[in-house]
Amino acid sequence: MAASVLDGTEETISLRVVTALRDEIVSMALKPGDVISESDIAARYGVSRQPVREAFIRLAQQGLLLIRPKRATVVKKISPEGVRQSRFIRESIEVEIVRRVAAHPGRDAAAVLGALIEDQEKASAANDSRKFHALDELFHRSLARLAGVEYAWQLIDDHKMQLDRVRFLTLGVSSAQRAIAEHKAIAAAVAKADPAAAEAAMRAHLARAEVLLAQTITDFPEYFEGPAGAP
Repeated sequence: MAASVLDGTEETISLRVVTALRDEIVSMALKPGDVISESDIAARYGVSRQPVREAFIRLAQQGLLLIRPKRATVVKKISPEGVRQSRFIRESIEVEIVRRVAAHPGRDAAAVLGALIEDQEKASAANDSRKFHALDELFHRSLARLAGVEYAWQLIDDHKMQLDRVRFLTLGVSSAQRAIAEHKAIAAAVAKADPAAAEAAMRAHLARAEVLLAQTITDFPEYFEGPAGAP
């Protein structure tokens, strides 16, 4: 992983460290409660401590790390309220995105979404959860691109880390197949140029977050803040 962060200015190296660490936290390679240090991360990535320090500060601002002066830095536990707020932000924006795509799908929309769903099915068949997660992200990012508002996806991406951690904990063959079926419903509504159906399909898809949250709180209570699952 060091090779992916070594090149560039100190600022770009810091951003790469942020991306790499965020991926480790979201994918549960670094679990809630794990202790990390600037020196260990700097040695692992082959960089100086300064960009690591900057990355820690940014990840703390995003709610993924808890920096305690003169004490260990730890990976924060998942906030149930943070997951719920992430879902609210995501649904509010993505519903408008999918309505815009369905209102004017263009000639490429059905083909683009169909090809992504085929790739998701292959990743699911191979039980490759990491690849499936990336393709799931790409499906939603592609909707924003087709709508001509790809920056809107960046806004979503900046606020959905807690939700992503829950999603990664629940990725498996059955959950992947359900997600694929829901993606197909969204794609079908877009192909029919039916904004109302596309909105309903997207809302149903994103509503799964609450079910997944309850499931992970039950299965991994030690990963959550406070009284697990308290509203």
